[in-house]
Amino acid sequence: MNRSSRLPGWLRGEGSIALLFLAPSLIGFSIFYLIPFLIGLYESFTDGNLGGVFVCLHNYRELLASGSFRKAALNTLLFTGIGVPLLIASSLGLALLLHRPVYLRGWLRTSIVMPLVVPVASVVMIWQIFFDWNGTLNEWLHHFSHGRVDWMQSEWSMSVVVLMYLWKNIGYNMILFLAGLQTIPKDYYETAEIEGAGRMRQLIHITLVYLTPTMVFVVLISIVNSFKVFRETYLLAGDYPYDRLYMMQHYMNNMFFSLDIQKLTAAAALMVVCIVAMAAGLLRAERQYRESTE
Repeated sequence: MNRSSRLPGWLRGEGSIALLFLAPSLIGFSIFYLIPFLIGLYESFTDGNLGGVFVCLHNYRELLASGSFRKAALNTLLFTGIGVPLLIASSLGLALLLHRPVYLRGWLRTSIVMPLVVPVASVVMIWQIFFDWNGTLNEWLHHFSHGRVDWMQSEWSMSVVVLMYLWKNIGYNMILFLAGLQTIPKDYYETAEIEGAGRMRQLIHITLVYLTPTMVFVVLISIVNSFKVFRETYLLAGDYPYDRLYMMQHYMNNMFFSLDIQKLTAAAALMVVCIVAMAAGLLRAERQYRESTE
């Protein structure tokens, strides 16, 4: 019997070639991401490093009882709940605008995408110059006879980080939406105009319907990026910022410096579960919506 006939169907022909090309990425992902995560997941169920005793959910109960963890989780969910919808709406609006022939369209696209290539340290420096106590914005307020505001040590701090998150990510999302808009046949809009459909009906029944797969992907990417805002916040406000800016990443960073590996890994595991649950919910809703429209 031929040896190749004993292999599973997905390993024959093109399947084996695809696996060969994917192997380097799979090996790298396993070594640097999957295996460390599994080790950390195991550590979250023990009471110490390197041979600790298995304590089941004890670390998770302590974590959920921690006031600092609850504050970090609430602030992170609040930031995601505010930032992601604003980012989706603004990037979709810009994509719809720049998809049409407007003046200086190429220059506008380039300027909006530019924050993607700017290093994080440079981004933070620009925002520090603008929102510092002696910064540009307070100088403008002082010029118009208004009092100075300590933007990063007040309730305005969350708004500052949301604006920075929008400014940093709006270009990437806009590119994805533009790519999705270009795949919609123009015949659909021409037919809708002949039948008397206005712009709003075209937007709802054509644009948003055919942008659903792109929309789901953009929402997932935006949620993941909202959990990655720690670098900017850390450089902007430090490791112990104003209470409203104390995010999950701050909590895990402080647990790392205090060598509390059990709480660190437990918090990381809960954050991964939360992200996976949101992603699964979005994908399921997208699948049900697609089936209902077919």
